[in-house]
Amino acid sequence: MPNRYVLKNGTIVNENQRIEGDIAIDEFGRIGQIGGTATGSTEIDVSGSWILPGMIDDQVHFREPGMEHKATIATESRAALAGGITSYMEMPNCIPQTINRSRLLDKHERASQRSLANFGFYLGATNENLEEIKAVDQEKACGVKVFMGASTGNMLVDEPLTLEGIFASCPLVIATHCEDTPTILANEEAVRERYGANAPPGTHASIRSAEACFKSSSLAVDLAKRMGSRLHVLHLTTSVEMGLFETGPIESKQITAEVCIHHLHFNSDSYESKGADIKCNPSIKSKEDQLALQTALNDDRIDAIATDHAPHTREEKNQPFLDAPAGLPLVEFALPCVLEFVKRGTYDLERIVEKVSHAPAKLFNVRERGFLREGYWADLVVVDPTQDTVVDERTVFSKCGWTPFAGSTFSTQVTNTFVNGNHMYSRGEFLTNTCGMALQYDR
Repeated sequence: MPNRYVLKNGTIVNENQRIEGDIAIDEFGRIGQIGGTATGSTEIDVSGSWILPGMIDDQVHFREPGMEHKATIATESRAALAGGITSYMEMPNCIPQTINRSRLLDKHERASQRSLANFGFYLGATNENLEEIKAVDQEKACGVKVFMGASTGNMLVDEPLTLEGIFASCPLVIATHCEDTPTILANEEAVRERYGANAPPGTHASIRSAEACFKSSSLAVDLAKRMGSRLHVLHLTTSVEMGLFETGPIESKQITAEVCIHHLHFNSDSYESKGADIKCNPSIKSKEDQLALQTALNDDRIDAIATDHAPHTREEKNQPFLDAPAGLPLVEFALPCVLEFVKRGTYDLERIVEKVSHAPAKLFNVRERGFLREGYWADLVVVDPTQDTVVDERTVFSKCGWTPFAGSTFSTQVTNTFVNGNHMYSRGEFLTNTCGMALQYDR
């Protein structure tokens, strides 16, 4: 049978190699050929462009169910395609919280009918659901999310015996949000006493401080080492935390680390112009912290890049600073933002592909995705490195209708996105509403 699509004359970037040639997608949605010359029913000339495996975003908040005024699975998965994301893993702090099997199944049912990208979901931990964690269906959950610091959704897990029980018996990857809540509350009280709710935006970095982050992340790492847990620490933000993690390949690690694109892109100087638009938990911190994160990514102390996409409405963000909710819409410009570091010479392109695609697939044992390999699902993105993405000149697809990257120009452009072999997105237009698939795992 002929190939369904052939992307011709591109630079195929995969597993630390660049191959000039064609990549073919067969009628079953699989990669049929990599390199050389191929023919197919539909041939697309991508001369001068990079062909990359689609980004696997291991941390998003799509707000469904319960907060659909902010976002939905349909709207945010659509925005993700424009940003080069073909698969995502979604967090449990929705309404109701995803803390048991029935709610996991409900999310899978919703996504199977609405998500344009492939999907996975975390089971959320609480102080009361240890037995649910022990019995989690490993085909329905990508991992277990533990909020070791209070954030949006009030899912704080702070009982020492419960934490020990989770780290001792969780059968999946434990993904942690690490901030020490008592430290944060004390810091916020001091700021409110001085300024009231209209505190300067830069105070968020002192409220959600480096001390609060390190106190919690060091506890998580200690628990994982004592219990032999498989731990993945999410959205790291500080230089002091980098000493908690080892360099080297993922395959040799029980404890891995993640950084988010906004913590690489922004620093505390950005609060002056961006205000609550970049208020997030953990907070964006100093230039020194930003540089430490960038360095740790280069020496493989940090293993993966994600977005922590967490939209709020403009009305919600326009409240007095301390009352404005934390979280940013990020999926739509994910690859252009992180590829800016390639254009600046900070990272090799191959390293970025490793961190956004290969590494998440390895971390969560995702089956047949995250790489450009013959026989794997054809989840791939075409990026033109000569075309700019001018943020203010294009529609914002996220339901909230705004982006913290307003005013930015990125020097690459996502031109085409394929999911399961379906041509989903091309130069600002969505070509089909074909739904993605549930991620499967080799466990």
